[in-house]
Parts: sequence; structure tokens; C-alpha cells
Amino acid sequence: MFKNKKILSLVITILTLSLVLSACGGSKGITRKNPADTLVVAQGADAKSLDPHATNDQPSSRVMKQIYNTLVASTVDMEIVPALAESWESIDELTWEFKLASGVKFHNGEEFKASDVKFTYDRMLASPSVSHILGPVKEIKVVDDYTVQIITSEPFAPLLSHLTHTASSILNEKAVTASGEDYGQNPVGTGPFAFDTWQSGDRITLKASEDYFQGAAAVKTVVFRNVPEGTNRTVGLETGEVDIAYDIEPIDKNLVIDNAGLELIEGPSLSSQYLGFNTQKAPFDNVKVRQAINYAVDVQEIIDVVLEKAGEVAKSPLMELIFGSNEDIQGYSYDVEKAKELMKEAGFENGFKTSIWTNDSPVRVRIAEIVQAQLKEIGIEANIEVVEWGAFLDRTSAGEHDMFILGWTTVTGDADYGLYALYHSSQHGDAGNRFFYTNPEVDKLLDIGKTEVDTDKRLAAYKEAQEIIVADAPQLFLYFSTQNVGENKAIKGFQLHPAGHHSLYNVTIEQ
Repeated sequence: MFKNKKILSLVITILTLSLVLSACGGSKGITRKNPADTLVVAQGADAKSLDPHATNDQPSSRVMKQIYNTLVASTVDMEIVPALAESWESIDELTWEFKLASGVKFHNGEEFKASDVKFTYDRMLASPSVSHILGPVKEIKVVDDYTVQIITSEPFAPLLSHLTHTASSILNEKAVTASGEDYGQNPVGTGPFAFDTWQSGDRITLKASEDYFQGAAAVKTVVFRNVPEGTNRTVGLETGEVDIAYDIEPIDKNLVIDNAGLELIEGPSLSSQYLGFNTQKAPFDNVKVRQAINYAVDVQEIIDVVLEKAGEVAKSPLMELIFGSNEDIQGYSYDVEKAKELMKEAGFENGFKTSIWTNDSPVRVRIAEIVQAQLKEIGIEANIEVVEWGAFLDRTSAGEHDMFILGWTTVTGDADYGLYALYHSSQHGDAGNRFFYTNPEVDKLLDIGKTEVDTDKRLAAYKEAQEIIVADAPQLFLYFSTQNVGENKAIKGFQLHPAGHHSLYNVTIEQ
């Protein structure tokens, strides 16, 4: 048929190559290396603790989301729906009553009851890391085994939103008491997956709870792998060793998009990124220095170069999807001459030396490098220090830093959570205010927003508070994130949650 041997050879080569490509991915997808009922998820950092009251970081929360339930939950559309509470009502402006689901079991076999809710919230109120989430809650009253009341000292408008937070996950008193200080490494919840093992720095393994009150998950094992290097998370997807990879790096997005065996899912995020200042340390105790840095950095360049346009310049602390955001704020423009003028007025015409702390996220390191280069234009010499994640959180909580790069996700979708923890003077340190920022007028306005039941008055208070915060510039406002996840096309049912805490309960694996 083929008279020319060269043509025959070429055809054979093409056919062979097409078979190789098909085996490697192509239309048939990527061959998974994991067992049929095991889901492997890669994220950029290991959990710090699996005790909801001991930490408030994203990597930990993403694991805790699978282990625990809250009384109420938020859907991917930010709608509040029943979880461990089947129904609820506001009896008066200070009292909420919840009717609890019966027959729910903790992973240790204990039955879930109202006493567990009381134990959990009493413990939460005593935690310096997350007590602010319950705000003015003063009493948890057990009415009977399946009825509980939450009583506040003053009206608390965002209560239901705050109860969706992973820190509000319900604990079992027996399990917490038995483990003592080690509870964070031995968590017990009522969620779809039970804790199995934790190889610190490497992986956390969860097993499906066959007694889960909403029905056992289809996936029997979930493994959270700690893969700090973003490119390695993408490589894991390509080799079939990872099924879902959180936070695909901008430079790797096209590798996922162009691979027929993979899928990139993108969506809005309630997260903002910032470079914070320790406002109690000179020279960052000078508002003009802080303002100067905001003018000196071209944030759009960071978005274009580092994120490949996957973000929006943050002109204020809250993105538009959050209740209470102020979209009228203009923020800071890129104006080096204005920055130099402010530095001169502050008494630092010749600049100063300082440091920028970041964890080992490639994106944040690159941001630090760009900020470092641009600050040289106004005489600031900033040394970049890459700090291990756990130490980074601990040391910024203790106020050891000058400048630091971090983010905040308003997981409740309400301005109270997005502003109170970061800017109220009562929240210095681990609770969220790592700027150690204090402004009595802001405190007053945030208190109004937390306790006022009139929606219009809440919005007015938050609008004014954000105007003051932006003028005070406790941070360099960077960007609002667009979140993404890369997944093997055999994975079905995964949905992005705007808060970044993605449930794996409905995920299935196509064989």
C-alpha cells in the first residue's frame, strides 16, 4: 500500500506518538496513581492545628471543614442553611434558640447533644484566637438535650453568619478532655470524615465516617498532602499522584487548562491580601510613612506580573461581595513623587532600613521582591525574610515583625468578621490585628456595626470605619484574590466555596 518506505515510517511514527499521547492523557485523561476510593488533595501548607479554637489559618480550616460540623452552614452561594441545628428562631433581640438534630454521632461514638454546644462555645469564648467570633455572647443555655439558647449581652446582628465559621465547629467534651493539650493532633467531630493519622509536615489522612448523619461519603479516604511549592502541586496533577490541587500558581494555570485530563476551576474569593505594618514600631508608627508606602508600590504591576491578572486592586479592606463593603473608596494611586513628599514630611527623606516577612509561598515571595524593588525608589531598603508558616503566625502574633505579607478571608461574608478581628484594638495579635493598630473612633464604629440591628445604621458605621482605616493605612492594600483549584477530570462534584473552605463530602471519583 505504501510504496515509499519513508512515508510508511512517518505514518508509523505518528500513530505511535498518538498512542503515547493518548496513554499519557489526551482524551482518555490522566491515569490516577491512587486507590479508587482515595482522594488526594494537595495544599500549600500543613495544618497548624486541628483544634478549631487554637488557630484560624486557612490550611488548618480546610482540613477541619471535613472533620466537623457547625450548627448552621453557608452554601457556595453564601446562603445560611441547617447543619447540626435543624431550625432556629430569634426569641428576642438578645436570645436565639436552636433545635438540634437527634441521633448524630461523634467519631468516638458519643451522641451529639445540647451540652456539647454549650461546652464548645464556652471553650471558644475563652480562646484568645477565636473568641471575637462569638462577640457579645454571654451565655449558652441548655433547654433540653436537643434545644439550646444563645444569649447575648447586646444585639449581635451577624450571629448566624459567625456560626458558619469553622472555629464554631462543635466539639465533644469527652474527646477534648481525654486528649488535653494534644487535642489539636487528635480531633473528634461529627463531620463526614474522621481523623486517622497525621505525618507532620507531610500529610493528614481522614477516613469516611460510616455513621455520618447525612449519609456516608462516597470517597472512603481523603489525604491532605503538604506541597508548599506550587509547581509541584501541578506536577502532582499531571502525574496522577494528586487528584485536587488547591491554589494553582499563575504560571502553571495554562498547564492545567491545556491538559485534556485536567480541569481548572476558578471563582470569586472573600479573601484579600495585604502587606501589614507593625504600627507600634518606628517608623511605622508614623501614618505618613505608611501612606507613602501605599503610594510607592504599583499594585497593578503585582497583579499583572505575579498573578497574571488573576486579582483586583484592593482600594479598601472588603471586596464587593461582602455585606458592608464600601465601594466608594478610591484608595491609593501609584504616585512615587507623592510618596517621596510624604517621606520627607515624616522626617525620612533619606529613607530607612527595615524587613519584610513572608512564608515560603512563591507568590508572596515574588510580591515581597517587587515591593522591595519599588521601595528603593523612596529610599527604603527592605530585607526579605522567609519564615516557616507556624513560626510566621506565632511571631507576627507576638509583634516581632516590621512588615509582613498575609491575607484575610471574610469567611462569614459579613463586614463584622472582615473588620473587627483585623482593626479593633481588642484584637491585637493572634486574633487577627497583627498590625497592632488602634483607633478609638474605629473601635466605636465597629462596635456599632457588631451590635446594631438596623441594617442601614450598620452599613453607615462600616462605611465610615473603612474610610478611616484606609486613611490610617495600617497596611499596604494589595489585592482581592481570585481563587482556583486544579483537578483530575475523574473527580466529580467538587465546588469552590468563596470562603476557601471547600467541602469534599459530595466529591466522587469516576472509574
